[in-house]
Amino acid sequence: MALALDLNNEVFSSFLFYATLLLLKMYAVAILTGQLRLRRKAFANPEDSLRHGGLKFCREDADVERCRRLHHNDMECIYPFLFIGALYCMLDPSPSIARLHFRIFFLARLVHTVAYLFAVKAPTRSLAYTVGQIPCFSMAFKIVVNVASYW
Repeated sequence: MALALDLNNEVFSSFLFYATLLLLKMYAVAILTGQLRLRRKAFANPEDSLRHGGLKFCREDADVERCRRLHHNDMECIYPFLFIGALYCMLDPSPSIARLHFRIFFLARLVHTVAYLFAVKAPTRSLAYTVGQIPCFSMAFKIVVNVASYW
């Protein structure tokens, strides 16, 4: 049995587009973290440091740790968005409103990433984080309201 995605569904297609961009962004941060580890010779595991010059390189680096914190924050925010967004798509929302939710979240995460990587002056990063949470809470609220009548 094959699972076919309905790409004619505007809301779901929009969700897939932004969800994929977010996941690609996360992969880019993961790759950047690995590249920084290699360039800075700052490895988390002894076996990696031994391969690249010795145990003295089993250490932390401020820039590597910044990338790791960014990646961790992405996982805390993007994974719930993917779940909530998929459920939200099932409610047949207005395509323009759904697209606005997805776009705001994506752009907020992009600003958050740039602010984190380049240590942009506060409160840019926290503001981007907060703005990104608004569409998530809005979608979650719509889900709860729609299913509450079935309790």
